[in-house]
Amino acid sequence: QIYQSVLWKQWYQRRVRVDREEFEAAFNDRTKLLITTTPHNPVGKIFTTEELEYIGSVCEKHNVIIVSDEVYERVLFDNNKHVRVASLPGMWDRTITVGSAGKTFSVTGWKVGWALGPAPLIEQIQHITSCTTFTAPTLLQEAVAGAFEHEARVAHTEDAYFKWLPAKLQENCQKLADAFSSIGCQPVWPDGGYFMLVDTAPMGWDFTAENTGRCYDVDCVKWLTREFKLATIPISVFYGDENRHLSAKYIRVCCAKSDATIDRACQIVRSLKKC
Repeated sequence: QIYQSVLWKQWYQRRVRVDREEFEAAFNDRTKLLITTTPHNPVGKIFTTEELEYIGSVCEKHNVIIVSDEVYERVLFDNNKHVRVASLPGMWDRTITVGSAGKTFSVTGWKVGWALGPAPLIEQIQHITSCTTFTAPTLLQEAVAGAFEHEARVAHTEDAYFKWLPAKLQENCQKLADAFSSIGCQPVWPDGGYFMLVDTAPMGWDFTAENTGRCYDVDCVKWLTREFKLATIPISVFYGDENRHLSAKYIRVCCAKSDATIDRACQIVRSLKKC
């Protein structure tokens, strides 16, 4: 087995931590690469410096390269701070940091991103890229560069998009959390990102009679979409077969929507209390 999934122990209200024993047990002499993400998707956790130093120490011990997905680095709630894995002692030489214009500037359809790291690792990415994407969307790259230049000029002012974006998404997230809480569901408040998990178990919804053979959360989101026009995302799709039970009855909701969409979604959610 080339890789193993690593389980994350989670509690409500941002109490999420790395299970260190299980994490290190997933490594062996065939482990070459670790892919991680902070802020985490789908949980929404921001890893602390201490946690990232631990993860880095295990990777250093086993000589493992880290691909750190940090596409939500600009979307941090409650004055949380983002820590780059590559900025930690000894991590630069073994870390590739991935960023995304789609998440940074809310233009997910553009599919423009970047990778930062030491030259020997970036050279290998360039070889792969030339055989996959082949050509880059030059006009979109130019637009992203212009957006960064503009943000540099207005940084620390009221016009800064990087200041407005996390505040707006946190506001949207709070609205959705309040709506789900009002009907008895239990939101898992994120540290940042576009999404929030919601535990639907308290609702007592049961889809076994449909006999679809699918996971509960898949049946749940299909039902919400079909019957109420409320689109959410099943969490089981983030897990391998052996660990899908960990997602239990969670669904994921997106906070990166217009005011009108968020308000309508909250209205629909509150109507579910009658179901």
